[in-house]
Amino acid sequence: MLKFSLTSALVFLTTALFSQESANIQVPKRVYTTNSVENKKSPVIDGYLTDAAWNNVEWQGDFVEWRPDENTSPTQPTKFKIVYDDKFLYVAFKCYDADLDKIEKRLSRRDGFQGDWVEINIDSYNDKRTAFSFTFTVAGVKGDEFISENGSSWDSSWNPIWYGSSKLDDEGWTAELKIPFSQLKFGDAKEQVWGLQVKRRIFRAEERSIWQRIPLESSGYVSEFGELRGLLNIKPQKQLEIQPFVVNQYDSYPKEVGNPYRDGSDYKFNGGLDAKIGITNDLTLDLTVNPDFGQVEADPGAIALDGFQIFFREQRPFFIENKNIFDYEFGSGQDNLFYSRRIGRNPHGRPSLEDGEYADVPKNTTILGAAKFSGKTKSGWSLGLLESVTGKMYAEIDANGEKRDELVEPLTNYLVARAQKDFNNRNSYVGAIFTSTNRRLEDDLDFLRKSAVSAGVDFKHNWKNREYYVEGNFVASSVRGSKEAITNTQKSITHLFNRVDAGHVRLDTSRTSLSGSGGKLEFGKAGGGNWRYEGGVLWYSPELELNDIGFLRQADKITQFAEVQRLFLKPTDFYRNIRLQLGQYSTFDFDGNYNIMSYQFNGNISYKNNWWTEVEATYNPVFYSNANLRGGPRWRYAKEGGLALFAGSDNRKKFYSTVGYVGNRGAEDTFSYNRYVFRFTYQPVDAFSLSMDNEFSTEKSKTQYVTQRTVNNITRYILGEIDQNTFSSSIRLNYNLNPNLSLQYYGQPFISRGTYTNFNYVNNPIASSIDDRITLYGVNQIALENGMYIVDEDANGIADYEFGDPDFSFVQFRSNLVLRWEYIPGSEIFLVWSQGLTSNANPDDALGRSLNRQILDRKKDNTILLKATYRFIL
Repeated sequence: MLKFSLTSALVFLTTALFSQESANIQVPKRVYTTNSVENKKSPVIDGYLTDAAWNNVEWQGDFVEWRPDENTSPTQPTKFKIVYDDKFLYVAFKCYDADLDKIEKRLSRRDGFQGDWVEINIDSYNDKRTAFSFTFTVAGVKGDEFISENGSSWDSSWNPIWYGSSKLDDEGWTAELKIPFSQLKFGDAKEQVWGLQVKRRIFRAEERSIWQRIPLESSGYVSEFGELRGLLNIKPQKQLEIQPFVVNQYDSYPKEVGNPYRDGSDYKFNGGLDAKIGITNDLTLDLTVNPDFGQVEADPGAIALDGFQIFFREQRPFFIENKNIFDYEFGSGQDNLFYSRRIGRNPHGRPSLEDGEYADVPKNTTILGAAKFSGKTKSGWSLGLLESVTGKMYAEIDANGEKRDELVEPLTNYLVARAQKDFNNRNSYVGAIFTSTNRRLEDDLDFLRKSAVSAGVDFKHNWKNREYYVEGNFVASSVRGSKEAITNTQKSITHLFNRVDAGHVRLDTSRTSLSGSGGKLEFGKAGGGNWRYEGGVLWYSPELELNDIGFLRQADKITQFAEVQRLFLKPTDFYRNIRLQLGQYSTFDFDGNYNIMSYQFNGNISYKNNWWTEVEATYNPVFYSNANLRGGPRWRYAKEGGLALFAGSDNRKKFYSTVGYVGNRGAEDTFSYNRYVFRFTYQPVDAFSLSMDNEFSTEKSKTQYVTQRTVNNITRYILGEIDQNTFSSSIRLNYNLNPNLSLQYYGQPFISRGTYTNFNYVNNPIASSIDDRITLYGVNQIALENGMYIVDEDANGIADYEFGDPDFSFVQFRSNLVLRWEYIPGSEIFLVWSQGLTSNANPDDALGRSLNRQILDRKKDNTILLKATYRFIL
């Protein structure tokens, strides 16, 4: 059923030839031997390197340039020292600079990484895959990240407690860091051997120099670290932190006459607790009781007409930290067995209202409590266990003063268990995951699934100094519920068992369970020389269902993919580096239908002056969809080609920008899409920056799905020619009074308008020509009356069916103004002012008029929130 194309075979033949190039360059491991402060007083963290404790060790330097010109001498030398006592690791940096007035002292919020900085990466597990990163800027701003996947993932949501100070002097600048052992994870050995990397950035030259050389063609980052030795008799420090919080919230909004739940204002007082408990030095238990995420930035505006769900990134701190342990990406795009946005989502149910009734419906489900046990042991086990309980949610309904409650979300338990084990000298791993969702269904919520479980195993093996790899994963799922719930699952756009032309699945309304499977196998070359390639296959059975606690866009597909890259890593007088990539993939369903063939080329170049260009071209000569007609027959799209071009200026400058264009065209003028992008950032002074991200898109399609109607036992799949325009503008302002006190504003107006003309119905859905695929309604067959289209197909004066006017204009505005003060390390005060509105505008209005009428001229919902936290370190 699944066959590889001639193109993919040629790609792999070509890459096999190039795979004989030179392997990874072998670089001798450097070693830094530290010493304890012994009887000397521990260093005072003030930026001055005069403490006697620093005399216990020697300076080490001899950095090499890493970017842009790898393995050359840096323009400015750097030295460092490391000492320790019973509870802390101390690091001193001496950053020489012959041009003192060119040292860049930009302020930013934590993890802003602006200006000149130094950085230390510590692989305290010595697993050659993960590390803790601490960055400190000359302006005194901290940055900290957890590194995983051998340097492929840098998670800045990790916010440990540590200390730093920097000072300018006549030779350049200095920095001192103090890192608690409680924030690192390591085993109980007499002598610790840790992976170590030390890095410096010289902002004006965009130069990165490092202590342990890592050739650019290396297949990893953490695996190439040097070593830190001399850590004797240090004891793992169990972490114990408790962080209570209180929240005062005042909401104001336009008053609605007669609606008791929209009387103009509300006030809430709330409190909760976060805790971090070190069960061992390796493993941490995170707890949260009644968490509040009121200071978290709002999601961007989005609208989808294809029927599929929209993926939003996680922004809540509790779920972000150690996210890499729980991740189980198993396919393409965002498909994952664990999608934490399911926890605390908006309620599934909607109250049924009679005339004259009003309802107060919760916006989100309350998380009663959550616990997360996670970490990595010295022996190479990565472990994660997360459990969360969300409460019953009721909509309160008012009927002329008489009130009743209606359940809209049941009590629900979510569980995720994850484990991975490194072996083969950390070159391989195997892992497993298990997830479950269990709902206590009551009242009229039987349309929800009662339970859902999924499980998976994954593996990866690297060889030849991690130059080559093979990896794979396998998943299985099972959902249970009432006949109604499982019928809804089968009919959802993820599955569409009710497709009229499906030969391998059928809708069974008597089923109370559904089980499926999926997986991926991939192999490739990840390092060594200038060529990279990968290829493999992934599959999702028709019954696979993950959307209770995971994210799955569409089941029932088998995809073959192949990619080859050519890298130009050695800088010239023209460029710093170039990457070129060719890709091809094809997709089938489990009925044997050949649905997609796609060819792709993309590349990017970084110029000598730090400007850059990216280009991407795609061509889809075969493109069928099983979902476009929402349970109707398989639909054939026209052949399609696309081009994307982006360019950007040097991001070290006070003003830098990005411009971009994305365009797609379908054969026979069936489809066109244009997206224009303009982004810029302006930082006139070190403490203030302004950025904007503006996008405008136009889309025209002659075959946009509208609805379906049945007449005389014939189902009409009704389409229309849509003209859709969308505009959004994300605005960010940042003002930093100092590294611990900042004011940030985020705002985004979002407007999308679509108008329909030339309505038609499907005739032959897989015909090669658009004229054969659809039949246009004649002027005497369709008419618009009072917001409804009346269709008289046989023109006999009697209406055969009708459907609503699909024209729309969706308007949304979201903004946050946040004053954040970290008054002591780990303890914060947030003062937040949020504004927002969502409404529907007149589709006949232009976007500018809708912006003025529906956003600028309207009163908005306002929220003022004061949140205070205090972190107790015990």
